[in-house]
Amino acid sequence: MRIAIVGLGAVGGLLAARLAAAGETVSALARGDTLRNVERDGLRVLAGGEPEDAGGVERVRIDVRTTPAELGEQDLVVVALKAPALAGVASTLAPLLGNDTVVVPVLNGVPWWFFHGLDPALSARRWETIDGEGIIGRALPAARVVGCVVHLACSTPRPGVILHASGNRLIFGEPDGTRSARVERIAALFAHAGFDAELSPRIQQEVWFKLWGNMTINPISAITGATTDRIMDDPLVRDFVSATMREAAAVGADHAQARRVPLVDAAGRRCRPAGRARCAGRERGRDCARGRRRHAEHRRAARAGAAARACARAVPAVIRE
Repeated sequence: MRIAIVGLGAVGGLLAARLAAAGETVSALARGDTLRNVERDGLRVLAGGEPEDAGGVERVRIDVRTTPAELGEQDLVVVALKAPALAGVASTLAPLLGNDTVVVPVLNGVPWWFFHGLDPALSARRWETIDGEGIIGRALPAARVVGCVVHLACSTPRPGVILHASGNRLIFGEPDGTRSARVERIAALFAHAGFDAELSPRIQQEVWFKLWGNMTINPISAITGATTDRIMDDPLVRDFVSATMREAAAVGADHAQARRVPLVDAAGRRCRPAGRARCAGRERGRDCARGRRRHAEHRRAARAGAAARACARAVPAVIRE
């Protein structure tokens, strides 16, 4: 299988390295220091706490280029960009896409394909805070997509170097809920590469489940610089996170009931995997220090818009002085 990874950051780099080490034909798009370092040294993967000069550090060589035209048509395209960057890149990816190419996005937040296979009216609607101009949907139609939710913590101490701290779980699912041959094939591919790959009959629930934690824990981490384990080990902060999750659940449930969108509702269950992510938070801390726009900005806009348009009744808000 010919696999292209779009974006060699923390998650994209780990996926690329594992797939290549498993014998797959893997290439990637990169630029700047990442391009130069990977061309020179290959991708380097460190386990949590392992020094870079340790003999056990994994080095994987992959074909890395700057433009999609240099790679040509692929069987699988994994999109591992930051969500704010996708609209500016999506229309350039056409050279990677053949008639049967599958696209697997590994992004946080509500994706452009979220409503595909659910309510037809929602699927046809253009969501201003997700893909307001329809650029992503036109370039990467939802019918090509197999959804993926990532539950692992990794970071990039330097371009081309991946620190895998914890977690190994990938959840895949067709947006329309079917158990297709292609989703089974993709899950098997990542399982062979060493991930704990699962299939979900309703991938939108898994997207919401992860977003539920990100929208509450990530802002605290970005503001304080604390890693996720420290946040969740503090009883006062954990109580605040749980209360905020319940508020978000109330907004989500109101929207879901009106629109027949299946969501989950268990704040304690969502806190548990977050608390196990021992080093999560380092990457978003670095991004904030570099002045990058964060996913939280888009989540704030999406929540505000959804609350204003979809909630016919008031939802009690969490306020802490």
